[in-house]
Amino acid sequence: MKAMILAAGLGTRMRPLTDHTPKPLLKAAGKPLIQYHLDRLAASGIKDVVINTSWLGHQISDYIDSILTSDTASSSCSIQVIHEASPLETAGGIINALPLLSNKDEPFFIVVNGDVWSDFDYAELLNIATNLPDSTLAHLVMVDNPSQHPSGDFHLFENGAISEDNSDNIKHSEKLTFSGISLLSAKLFDHCTPGKHPLAPLLKDAMRNQQVSGHKTNCTWMDIGTPERLEQLNQYILSGEPSS
Repeated sequence: MKAMILAAGLGTRMRPLTDHTPKPLLKAAGKPLIQYHLDRLAASGIKDVVINTSWLGHQISDYIDSILTSDTASSSCSIQVIHEASPLETAGGIINALPLLSNKDEPFFIVVNGDVWSDFDYAELLNIATNLPDSTLAHLVMVDNPSQHPSGDFHLFENGAISEDNSDNIKHSEKLTFSGISLLSAKLFDHCTPGKHPLAPLLKDAMRNQQVSGHKTNCTWMDIGTPERLEQLNQYILSGEPSS
């Protein structure tokens, strides 16, 4: 199975750290954030990876070139970098990369937000993908709501369905946060033209048609959206305990 790491964001909330360094190359415990993703994917047997870049993207390309010629687990991966002259947003970046991701023998591919950190086992998605019905367009990995996002994103129902619905049916669901880790089908983007597109409207349309499923994971997960949360991650990795 192929995977895509979304790494084309401007990193505006991380300034001044991202004034001269793209966010995926910011380090926690001495290791670039993007390397954690590559290592976790490779450990699960996923070694065909696409990365999109924009802001200071040449630095990411140079970094990938360096690890592919190194003696590390990532050096055995096939990693392709696609540069966007200006960020195409999440769906736009995926659409731009579809020729490298879509495979008729493997209808789903993994997408990972580059600005999250997790010890999630991607092998879970390999197993799930084999059992998803043809009508499914997306499967989302959900997590408990973090302190900075207490209201969550979507409702996860006992049968694995996901909805943004706020009707009485929510009593049979748990409202959780989308981790930024998902299985997506190329068919989700069938009616999209190339260009700048957000992902959320496509997911919500598919939810209304009962074409999105998901599951909750109890892995450690952090949204690295600010310098403060990057420092929390740094302390967690170094000491095993998040900073307060």
